[in-house]
Amino acid sequence: MIWRKLLAPLAAMYWVGSGLRNIFYSIGMFPSKKFNKAVIVVGNLNTGGTGKSPHTLYLLNFLRQEFKVGMLSRGYGRKTKGFQIANYESNARTIGDEPMQVFNRFKNRVVVAVGEDRISALKEIFRLFRLDVVVLDDAYQHRRLKTDFNLLLTTFDDPYHKDWPLPMGNLREPIAGASRASAVIVTKCQPDLSMEDKIKFRKDLRLKNHQHIFFSSIIYNDEVISLHQNLSVADLKDYNVILVTGIANDKDFLSFAKNHCASVQPMHYPDHYNFSPEDIKQIDEAYANLPEPSLILTTEKDYMRLRSEHRIVQKLYYLPIQIEIDNPIQFQKLVKDYVQKY
Repeated sequence: MIWRKLLAPLAAMYWVGSGLRNIFYSIGMFPSKKFNKAVIVVGNLNTGGTGKSPHTLYLLNFLRQEFKVGMLSRGYGRKTKGFQIANYESNARTIGDEPMQVFNRFKNRVVVAVGEDRISALKEIFRLFRLDVVVLDDAYQHRRLKTDFNLLLTTFDDPYHKDWPLPMGNLREPIAGASRASAVIVTKCQPDLSMEDKIKFRKDLRLKNHQHIFFSSIIYNDEVISLHQNLSVADLKDYNVILVTGIANDKDFLSFAKNHCASVQPMHYPDHYNFSPEDIKQIDEAYANLPEPSLILTTEKDYMRLRSEHRIVQKLYYLPIQIEIDNPIQFQKLVKDYVQKY
């Protein structure tokens, strides 16, 4: 876009500033804290939409089968402050939608905590629980924390090597920051991605020899889930749907809905959006104008914020997703070997 090109001078200033910040952390001019514990960081270079939530869930799911696992997030969008442990009284307003999504999936099988100060929050979670590993969501740029296992996510259609720093593009830091990654996961790939495409992608990213690369694709659940029942995805062909999304990139979800539902009326909101009473009223009124049969469909993350809205919850469904990694045995071994070092 032309207007983005006009922002090139600001992007250059941002590039210099964030680049110098990384250099100062790398040479020790800015202090950073390293824990003698296994800490895995999941993040990206751009501003969102790479699929951190499902990949974090994937990590937690296989790690919890062999290790005592915790997940720490800053709890973006919550209305509270400070360190908190998720429990059965928690909700999206108290701990954030993504931590609530993790707790809803795993309950007490994974310790879920939030805290905007990652250093003090990590100290607290390790003090309170005998954990083998903690997974940090969206902490790639948190350089005050020194980690030695970073998973960097980038999408197949919009990879970081084709992007520019903010505000001209969507990068939070220069692409040189990818050098801190232990492994790069290329997300939202087609399941039948060829080996030639994978080899080319690795070359384009200019990864170092010690850096691993994996490719993942989205797998949609075969049922949509509501408070009172589940409905087969195959049956959605008969339903008219209000599609409510408050995520960074809803393109794939919208495409899925259009391919599986009789009709789709999308209602887009910003990422981590806190719905107001007026928003809920508008959603409900849009639903009331649909011909039957009809329902309101949303993502699992958005459902964490919408399920307390009594006006719409009875007709609200969400679609869980999972991810599939092209070489799961190698990937899981890489992660487990790191955890076992501690």
